[in-house]
Amino acid sequence: MKRDTKKKPKKLTAKEFDRLAEAGEDLADQFDWENGSKTITIDFPIWMLSSLMVEAKRQGIGRTALIKVWLAERLDELKKTG
Repeated sequence: MKRDTKKKPKKLTAKEFDRLAEAGEDLADQFDWENGSKTITIDFPIWMLSSLMVEAKRQGIGRTALIKVWLAERLDELKKTG
């Protein structure tokens, strides 16, 4: 079995990414073209984040996983009723 020997690119901070983009650098290797996902940032009120963390711990999963599960369930519901 052949191993994938591709090196993963260094993860950049937003400031580093902006600086390189403004300098005209090729940033194509910073994107995951095969996974089909996109990272977003969401600001939650502290009370909501605390509740999410408690529920995630209760279910034994991370809070990001919990958010994904809940969103998927809700989107499925909307698709069925929609």
